[in-house]
Amino acid sequence: MAMAAGAAKGSVKAVALILGDPNVRGSLQFVQDPDGATHVRGRITGLSPGLHGFHIHALGDTTNGCNSTGPHFNPLKKDHGAPTDEERHAGDLGNVVAGSDGVADVSVNDMQIPLTGPYSILGRAVVVHAD
Repeated sequence: MAMAAGAAKGSVKAVALILGDPNVRGSLQFVQDPDGATHVRGRITGLSPGLHGFHIHALGDTTNGCNSTGPHFNPLKKDHGAPTDEERHAGDLGNVVAGSDGVADVSVNDMQIPLTGPYSILGRAVVVHAD
């Protein structure tokens, strides 16, 4: 779940591997454009059908699952909100939807999850919540 990054042609890229219980697996690519928007694309398999919370958590420590990743990433100390709300944790990315096959295709564009600068999400955890 922790991320690593590299740079190419003005964009910054990172990859997060999702490994969960019991058979949840996935790979997400993060690409930050020069304008600051970060695009998240990928696929997660092994989920129960339906909605799953999708967040960036403050810590990259996954030794005790979600319990060791800390709260949602919230460097500006804002209230919880939806991804479209002005007032929200930076790590509040809404939900992903798994189909009846347990697969969720992820496509998120966001301005509050940069890969560079003082509020970078690198080294933090990507968490897909069961409920």
